[in-house]
Amino acid sequence: MSRLSLIALFSLGLVLTAFAAEKEHLRIDIDGPLPPAKAEEVYNKIKGEMADGYAPAQDAVIKAYPRRQRFNIAPYLSDTHGNRYANNFANARAARAGYGDLRPGQRMPPGAVVVKDTFTVTKDGEVYPAAVFYMEKLAPGRNPATGDWRFVQLLPDGSYIGDTTGDNPEDVAFCYTCHKAMAGVDNLFFLPEAYRGK
Repeated sequence: MSRLSLIALFSLGLVLTAFAAEKEHLRIDIDGPLPPAKAEEVYNKIKGEMADGYAPAQDAVIKAYPRRQRFNIAPYLSDTHGNRYANNFANARAARAGYGDLRPGQRMPPGAVVVKDTFTVTKDGEVYPAAVFYMEKLAPGRNPATGDWRFVQLLPDGSYIGDTTGDNPEDVAFCYTCHKAMAGVDNLFFLPEAYRGK
């Protein structure tokens, strides 16, 4: 076999190996819900992949969220977000206004943003990036039907499911339908007590 043929075969092997690596995903041993330390370990392994997957949306909120404050000590199982493991991030405006510690009647200021990224773990232990959700507080009166919140959901490949102020608002109507149960604290849920940061 000629040297050129060997080089071509070697190059093809590298391409196939890279392609196979792209198709692989994280697999873990699992026996029920992940304890906090394991959920955090898994998240640390895939959070870069998650952010890269969301990036094609070219959404300023999504591009910025990994640098925002995270309010949970580890990903927690959120049944209201498809039984996925979730994290709560908020921008500085939301943090300064008391995100996570709102009292009845308090409201977030316009520009406050809360982001929830998620991942799924199958019963066989396969780990997959999942949807990312965010809420952005709008100016008073901008969208009274949603408590003046903009709700957005993207798939793990960065494609939009919907935006209450843009395309496919009906596809994210369930977000506000759920959140309005918390109207007394500006439609905001917060994470389970055991997962709150200090």
